[in-house]
Amino acid sequence: MTTTMSRPTTRSTPKLDAPEVVKGLRTAFGTGQTRSYEWRRDQLQAMKRMLVEREPEFMDALAADMGKPPTEAYAADVGFVVAEIDYTLRHLRRWMRPQRVYAPLVTKPSRARLMREPLGVVLVIAPWNYPVHLLLAPVVGALAAGNCVAAKPSEVTANTSALLARLIPEYLDTDCIKVVEGGVTETQALLAEQFDHIFYTGNATVARVVMEAAAKHLTPVTLELGGKSPVIVDETANLEVAARRVAWGKFLNAGQTCIAPDYVLVAKPVADKFVEHVRRAVFDFYGHEPKDSPDYARIVDARHWQRLVGLLDSGTAAIGGQHDEKSRYLAPTVLRDVAPDSPAMQEEIFGPVLPVLTVDSVDEAISFVNDRDKPLALYLFSESKDVQERVLANTSSGGVCINATVFHVVVPGLPFGGVGPSGQGAYHGRSTFETFSHTKSVLHKRARPDLALAYPPYTERKDKLLRRFL
Repeated sequence: MTTTMSRPTTRSTPKLDAPEVVKGLRTAFGTGQTRSYEWRRDQLQAMKRMLVEREPEFMDALAADMGKPPTEAYAADVGFVVAEIDYTLRHLRRWMRPQRVYAPLVTKPSRARLMREPLGVVLVIAPWNYPVHLLLAPVVGALAAGNCVAAKPSEVTANTSALLARLIPEYLDTDCIKVVEGGVTETQALLAEQFDHIFYTGNATVARVVMEAAAKHLTPVTLELGGKSPVIVDETANLEVAARRVAWGKFLNAGQTCIAPDYVLVAKPVADKFVEHVRRAVFDFYGHEPKDSPDYARIVDARHWQRLVGLLDSGTAAIGGQHDEKSRYLAPTVLRDVAPDSPAMQEEIFGPVLPVLTVDSVDEAISFVNDRDKPLALYLFSESKDVQERVLANTSSGGVCINATVFHVVVPGLPFGGVGPSGQGAYHGRSTFETFSHTKSVLHKRARPDLALAYPPYTERKDKLLRRFL
């Protein structure tokens, strides 16, 4: 790699006073300034300027934290948020308009509508794997909905956290958006406060802590988690294309992606060919020595690197397996001969290790998936329409890609979220705006005429009329 990664000491917000942070945000929200279209628009435009004008600094921070190649850093972190802002700005006026709904005859003369109003003060807690994208994309929706925001970047990617903490106050409304740096102590301090919504992206263990803290205040939560996202490859699949797309989705960001393919269930007759196509794809992407490729990232820290290296014993490395602790390098790796109860199949891998298991039929693959927790994503490679519909109808997952991996995340009209252990709630595009809004039901009824039909005393005639018009 041409970039030297640095590991700065975890930064904390100086003398964090969490109650005072939340109080300040509530005071700002109480002024009503965040409710106007103009304020929301201005904040989103300012965030876009920050990302565009300071892009080199974001590239440097992401490279220092994770060795992210510039193209990946832009597409999956900075550019993703810019696209989300552009989409939101194009549609924000329409999203904010009241929505007329049907009012039944018994309520006439009247009109009914839905109004979206901001929740108030919200907390966004981001992970380290896409530290710009996964902090700012939820914040885009929170600001678009008219909220004040406490934003907690991950302390693991300390360079990016420090940059966000420095730049956000330069561009955005400092009364309404606060960045809180730090680790467990600072996160716990924030969770002790009462928010109107908490948006957490990360692992299930911390999610339980977040839910427990939120329950004390009856605070709603959105949890974007993960799990073991499976790939099913049947005999009709274009194996070369399938292998390239699986390899790309898996080894993007060195596998540190919540929707990365976690394992492959491939039809036994084509398993060897599929693996050979993956081998070719890895060579095409990263050359003979991925360690020397400028396009291959590194594991975020020593703890995660050690955990991933330990998973290599779950099978035989058909591809890769090389590793270097000093640079936190782990080669793109494919494991064969993996038992379903091996360590690599018991936890989300979240790294560049891909177990490939064989199945005798699509039905066996469906049963294998259904015997485990519902995943955040499911990927199917098949040219058979019947197989495609069968898998869609008989499995449950947060999202699905057919003959692709990962790309469903970039479609703003597709809500992104998990189901069961892989998460609750969804965002992206309008879904993010809706997540951070309260939909208020409003009925307008005229004072005249004031029909006595609904009032006591109830008569046989009133009863008949009510039964007819309800």
